[in-house]
Amino acid sequence: MLIAAMIERLGIIVTIAFVMTRLGFFRKLIEQRSHVKKSQTVLIILLFGFFGIIGSYTGLIVNAEADEYAKWHMTLQENEAIANSRVIGIVAAGLLGGPWIGLGAGLVAGVHRYFLGGFTAFACGISTILAGVLAGYIGKREKKNRLVSPVKAFVVGFLAEAMQMAIILLFAKPYGAAYELVSDIGWPMIIANGIGTGIFLLIIKSVVYEEERMGAVQSQKALRLADKTVKYMRKGLNGSSAYATCTILMTEVDAIAVSITNRTHILAHVGVASDHHQKHKPIQTEATKRVIETGELLKVGKKEIHCDRDDCPLGAAVMAPLLKGDEIVGTLKFYFHSEKVISPIMMELTKGIATLLSNQLELAEIDTHKELAKESEVKALQAQISPHFLFNAINVIVSLIRINPDKARTLLISLSQFIRQNLSGSTKSTSTLKEECQHVKAYLAIEEARFYDRLQVEYNLDEDAMQAVVPSITLQPLVENAIKHGMKNQAEGFILNLSITRVNGNVKVKVEDNGDGIEQSRLETLLFQPVESKTGTGLALYNVNKRLEMMNGEESGLIITSDKGKGTAVQFTIKGGNAADESRNHR
Repeated sequence: MLIAAMIERLGIIVTIAFVMTRLGFFRKLIEQRSHVKKSQTVLIILLFGFFGIIGSYTGLIVNAEADEYAKWHMTLQENEAIANSRVIGIVAAGLLGGPWIGLGAGLVAGVHRYFLGGFTAFACGISTILAGVLAGYIGKREKKNRLVSPVKAFVVGFLAEAMQMAIILLFAKPYGAAYELVSDIGWPMIIANGIGTGIFLLIIKSVVYEEERMGAVQSQKALRLADKTVKYMRKGLNGSSAYATCTILMTEVDAIAVSITNRTHILAHVGVASDHHQKHKPIQTEATKRVIETGELLKVGKKEIHCDRDDCPLGAAVMAPLLKGDEIVGTLKFYFHSEKVISPIMMELTKGIATLLSNQLELAEIDTHKELAKESEVKALQAQISPHFLFNAINVIVSLIRINPDKARTLLISLSQFIRQNLSGSTKSTSTLKEECQHVKAYLAIEEARFYDRLQVEYNLDEDAMQAVVPSITLQPLVENAIKHGMKNQAEGFILNLSITRVNGNVKVKVEDNGDGIEQSRLETLLFQPVESKTGTGLALYNVNKRLEMMNGEESGLIITSDKGKGTAVQFTIKGGNAADESRNHR
């Protein structure tokens, strides 16, 4: 009967758990467990401590001598105790927040329990504190898994409540009453609180995974938009391409109108208010002019839209800059009925779409110089920018929007830099190693975010060697090849080392990993002919090697050493390695 009564009270706990997941700072605790601001720590401790206090008040008052149960007493008589669910909140605090939050919540709920009274007051107060410390220690060890599984949460709740029963037997007096109490309520409390803790973590986990699913949906939407709009934006920013793009965006984005401008005029407006927000009209909105001047993403209300019609239905807008290279060439604007419907996800989606359109505009600029590209090897390398890499990169960025907005912004910049460097490869035949390293670091920043628990990158860069000149897009294919083929069968511990050093007046470049290695039969053909590849074109190493030899002679070609199962090293040497020398050689 007591087990049924305890499980019945789990409905209250489940309700509280759901309400807590609606609180912004609590969701931040879930998403950034090890990066919660100190100013929020006290509030979180009080929240979980209050959760524990509710668990005490919703328990059943047990009179061991009379074998009676009662509800909702504010104080206990000397011969009374509580069959409660207090430990659920305390264990959850430790598992989610770590030792300090677990200890703090345990102190709050434990001190409260002590002052409720009863012959188990001291024992229950001490056991509540220890439960927070135990859960916090386990939560810290499980930090890399982001969230403790419901099964592990059940086990921790089970052990914490069992520990409380043991402490009651050790400290509560008289021993006979303590033994009678534990015999009566021990197993019901252990089982019910274990189940309650597991349910609490299950609710939280379902909320987190739902948000991640929504993030994946948003990233897929962004990629779908990129695929649909690329054939128009690749023609440049003009009235027809802007109108076609706005029409596509209206079908995919939950906005009442979409507009694209250049620096001075409206190029297209699709949706409501298109009768007076017409193309070719000069830009009048100060907010739009500010976006063009500063490059900021803005959210504005009805007053800042500055429409000259009082009955205009446009109540709010999100405005993002469109860039071609480093130059701001226009704006993308999504309109809504009011500012209330503009969510943070919509803000980030607008920024992402604007970035994709900007990259497409830069592609349009590159298209005008296609005939000037004389090196087919560069084109082959550019063709290897995998759509899967773009999808994975955007997926990571969208999933980080809530977890770590600053990190998401940094990765978005890295993605933009990476794409820009690939595109600029067709306008020049050579780059310095410093430029190549910037390209590689942008690529690896995204890969490290994707494989944060598998990939470790190490750099050994000699600044004195960074001005040496190599063919454009030389290092990135070597690094990508190492990750794609070396890491595919490694669950963890993959280390990639990029080393650029000056040795005996020459510059030595080396990309080394501890991955799967390459079979000897395959190793003998990689540099001399394209090979069949299931995941790429099979041109990367062959192409890089050929261009290095064409530029600096056969002695500068790639040297590959590999042991199957132990790793691979790819290196090459630039003789002299001075920017001045290289420029003389290629005049």
